Amino acid sequence: MDTAHYRKLEKMYLGANVNTKIFDTTTCKIEAEKATITLEICENYFHALGAIHGAVYFKMLDDAAYFAVSSFVKDCFMLTSSFNINILRPVSKGKLTAVGTIRYKSSNLFTADAKLYNQEGKEVAFGTGNFARSKMPLSEEVGYK
Repeated sequence: MDTAHYRKLEKMYLGANVNTKIFDTTTCKIEAEKATITLEICENYFHALGAIHGAVYFKMLDDAAYFAVSSFVKDCFMLTSSFNINILRPVSKGKLTAVGTIRYKSSNLFTADAKLYNQEGKEVAFGTGNFARSKMPLSEEVGYK
């Protein structure tokens, strides 16, 4: 278990502009081959019908799956190469929790699943993504510190 690596990834995630300027109520916990992302819902994330926009579902699922993979890959920044989501029900209040886990590992390609739950614990969406190694090493330049 590499807790120093996990804490650096958490800082990198929480320090990203999208999380400090837009999704500022997000939290992140990274463990071995698993990542949990939470977000308090607010009206800023709503579409015209008063529920969260699909982009919020996508972001949370992709982030959870991505950081599950990143917990395993310790030498370089990962890239999302594809991601499919399935939305099961609308959300308009409370806290969302996305949990990502690794499904498949090879030397250069990884697949991870993520599930998104509302505050009552009901699954509201799920997704699967493919992730590839980049040529960018994990460093302070990308917030890994």
